[in-house]
Amino acid sequence: MTNDPNWRLPPVPTFILESSDFTEGDPLPGWVRADGGNRAPSLRWSGAPGSTKSYALTAYDPDAPTGSGFWHWAVRNIPASTTELAAGGSLPPQAVVMANELRGEEFTGAAPPPGDGAHRYFFTVSALNVETLDIPAGATPAVLGFMLRGHIIGRAQLMGTAETPAE
Repeated sequence: MTNDPNWRLPPVPTFILESSDFTEGDPLPGWVRADGGNRAPSLRWSGAPGSTKSYALTAYDPDAPTGSGFWHWAVRNIPASTTELAAGGSLPPQAVVMANELRGEEFTGAAPPPGDGAHRYFFTVSALNVETLDIPAGATPAVLGFMLRGHIIGRAQLMGTAETPAE
């Protein structure tokens, strides 16, 4: 499918990413939307490579009418011992939340424009071969994507959808 956030990253083994809040291809819960609570869904992953030293997490809408999609969340330096995040986006203290498209260092909920059709939201967990990615404060998710190139050893992805009816 077009605008997959990982299509330019190296091919790597996959592992499993699940949520108790939605399944692959299904609509996101209303409270994940920007107008319904703005909370991140629960995420849990398993089967990552044994040599994983940390994880990075992103949430991306390739269907946003921007020409470049919309990054809703980017987190790096999630410890390898972490394999689950509760709904609401509570993170371990070592994790670093990066600026999203709205320049906030937080999860930003789904907000497709009215009548724009269903948007896809890709939640991606990348297994890395380093404990930390040294990225300057204020850097964008694009910088994270660039830094993943040399360190990614596995990937898990889960896609949900959201749509806002025409007014």
